Amino acid sequence: MYEHDVIVVGAGGAGLRAAIAAQEEGADVAIVTKLHPVRSHTGAAEGGINAALREGDSWEDHAYDTMKGSDYLGDAPAVETLCKESPKETMQLEHWGMAFSRDEDGRVSQRPFGGLSFPRTTYAGAETGHQLLHTMYEQLVKRGIEVYDEWYATRLAVSDEERPEDRTCHGVVAYDIQSGEIAGFRARKGVVLATGGPGQVYDHTTNAVSNTGDGVAMAYRAGAPMEDMEFIQFHPTTLPSTGVLISEGVRGEGGILYNAEGERFMYEHGYANNAGELASRDVVSRAELTEVNEGRGIEDEYVHLDMRHLGEERIVDRLENILHLAEDFEGVDGIEEPMPVKPGQHYAMGGVETDENGETCITGLYAAGECACASVHGANRLGGNALPELIVFGKRAGQHAAGRDLGTAKIETGKRGEFEVGEVETPVEPGEISGGEPGDVAADGGKAADGGATAELTPEECVERAVTDERTRVDALMSRDGTNHANIRAKVQKSMTRFVNVFREEEGLKQALRDIREAREAYQDVAVSDPSRTFNTDLIQTIETRNLLDIAEAITLGALVRDEFRGAHWRAEHQERKDESWLKHTMLSWNDGTPEVWFRPVVLEGEDKRYEPKVRSY
Repeated sequence: MYEHDVIVVGAGGAGLRAAIAAQEEGADVAIVTKLHPVRSHTGAAEGGINAALREGDSWEDHAYDTMKGSDYLGDAPAVETLCKESPKETMQLEHWGMAFSRDEDGRVSQRPFGGLSFPRTTYAGAETGHQLLHTMYEQLVKRGIEVYDEWYATRLAVSDEERPEDRTCHGVVAYDIQSGEIAGFRARKGVVLATGGPGQVYDHTTNAVSNTGDGVAMAYRAGAPMEDMEFIQFHPTTLPSTGVLISEGVRGEGGILYNAEGERFMYEHGYANNAGELASRDVVSRAELTEVNEGRGIEDEYVHLDMRHLGEERIVDRLENILHLAEDFEGVDGIEEPMPVKPGQHYAMGGVETDENGETCITGLYAAGECACASVHGANRLGGNALPELIVFGKRAGQHAAGRDLGTAKIETGKRGEFEVGEVETPVEPGEISGGEPGDVAADGGKAADGGATAELTPEECVERAVTDERTRVDALMSRDGTNHANIRAKVQKSMTRFVNVFREEEGLKQALRDIREAREAYQDVAVSDPSRTFNTDLIQTIETRNLLDIAEAITLGALVRDEFRGAHWRAEHQERKDESWLKHTMLSWNDGTPEVWFRPVVLEGEDKRYEPKVRSY
């Protein structure tokens, strides 16, 4: 067993920032990560970091833009925390040596992004995430923080009191990809989940193949609720053949969207008469797909993004890697011709429920970054708000886990305070959604918590019990014949892309739930064909697929329950935002393997004002 004060799971932007912050508080910190830190998906972020740095801008304006972008489903304490602290954290990155783009007068450059009332997006060319990741990795190395590289965390070690709010997280269990060892990591003070998004739930995504929702699924099975999982962002500009992201920075610099008829449709068809291409992402994605569906798409699939008018010098200076992506994946020279783009799954607004300090309802368990939901993004994230979320909430989670007093959180977690129980009508019988029996070694874990142990056990015994349970599960997966996970995963991805995409219909959502149920039933017989214990990608992906099933079910069930149109969630049968009944978060809790739906009111009360919902237009 390995032992540290704070264990951080994941080594992207949020994980690195959490580890640095915890170490600065004097904690013995270690990172457990299935990828080398600089291979984390943060490196694929292109656009920038929103921060109110200049005269004429303010954190209050940033907060208003964020709340409006969230379609008034963001929680004000989290939104205001992000916007207040982003300038300081952005300057900290600059002091650590991050190579921000600069204006001729030497100031750090900022450009317009969708949904912003001020050009406050700070950037490093079109590779901001790459620069951020390497800058913080340098700090990690400088500080000598221990990294368990290529250790895949598969299970949390938590006590098993009946109420999740009474449980404690004592550590994690992980698989050493190189040696095949399954070992426990005890955290004396806290575990911080920073495992990124769940993009592999879809088959057309900007996300890396490693983005499988591991942290969210582990926390869910341990008793921490998932929040607002139905809100999935589809980025309007991805390359059709691969899903590779084309930065919003192209439109921020003045790139234009055209349909097959050469119309600048964002204006000419009235989708966003004021902001045009720089409306928020949900608006632009719906506009593009509407153009395609109404016959004005190019090859009935995509639209064109044109940046030729910007000139070669400006493009090379600010968007050089976009040229390489378009050339390498589509054979298009962005200086001479427009690029084909279409919406692709990009980001999950929902995740593990946390407060503004990154803490879940389980003592000692934290989450930060895309795997967490504070909620700062609500129903729709503004471009440029993901990277400040990593550094602001990563830092706060690391500090709090290490023992720093950040004050009493204003956002409640778990079933504390005000909440309401939900009633759900699904196309499957209660108890059937998860498939199999609770506790099935290949399926969905035990009653109270995945890896739970009796409350009387010591922390060390709790971790050891979780290790034993995980070894038993892996042995079963590797010792029997059965179904290959790839077929199960592909079916779910296809169903999610077809039925739980930008446009959603009731019968499609119900069909997706049926497909997920069938996939769960098939997973009961899943087996690993590779007998090796080392570098066994078949084993890793089999475990990941279990996580994807939990995430896919949560996204789809939340989308079916929320019978309104808000932010990124569009319902054919419900074409209006229903503030009188839906200013609340959709919560999903583990209940013997069947999702329990309940709701929590949105916190619109900020420090000095209440954010009153208004008509959202651009």
